[in-house]
Amino acid sequence: MAIKGVEPTQSAQPHSEPNRRMVIAAHPDDPEFICAGTVARWIKEGSQVVYVICTDGSRGSNEPDMPPERMAPIRRAEQLEAARILGVETVILLDHEDGTLQPTLELRRELTRLIRRYKPDIVVCGDPTRIFHRNTYINHPDHRAAAEAALYAIFPSAGTRFVFPELLEEGLEPHKVQEIYLYGSPEADTWVDITETVELKIAALKAHRSQVEPDFVDRRVREWNRELGRQLGVDYAEEFRKIILR
Repeated sequence: MAIKGVEPTQSAQPHSEPNRRMVIAAHPDDPEFICAGTVARWIKEGSQVVYVICTDGSRGSNEPDMPPERMAPIRRAEQLEAARILGVETVILLDHEDGTLQPTLELRRELTRLIRRYKPDIVVCGDPTRIFHRNTYINHPDHRAAAEAALYAIFPSAGTRFVFPELLEEGLEPHKVQEIYLYGSPEADTWVDITETVELKIAALKAHRSQVEPDFVDRRVREWNRELGRQLGVDYAEEFRKIILR
């Protein structure tokens, strides 16, 4: 039996837009070390992920025959290959100078522009308060600079209409991020099971051939993520501090 009625409008159709996530990091290879397993899992589950890399990675070697102008394109190619392995389709390279990144208003404006443009539900970035890791590591100042700029781009800049009003002239309306996943935080409270994607993480890390030895990745990274997995009762995990803004 045919029943006449009003056809639903397009706006009444079920909303099927995938979740959008953004990873903001200082250097090429930072996302692969910290959150590549989580990124690969999100993509397998249907999310869209955008990478934003703040520096050109040009100071990634101490070898005399590898000056910054030679290293930068190598790091760029490695990051694009790592993203391809994970399934990240959008990689934005801001190309600030490696080693001297600062949390300037210029950088915050750049990140605010990207957040408003891509409208991520979740942003992954570093914890700018982290200076030391145990007694063995001093956090790179680029990591802290990128993290601070990212957090203040998320709030208040991206969601407040008249912060950077020039972005309104570009057609970029305010956008409110719902959650932040902080990596490298001493106050981790969220663990993501990456058992099914750890091999993708390993493969993506190995794409950074100028920075890591394959044996190191196979051994140390597996050990590290296996240790984190114990927090969740799984084989492998990555950890974050989750900030809920909604």
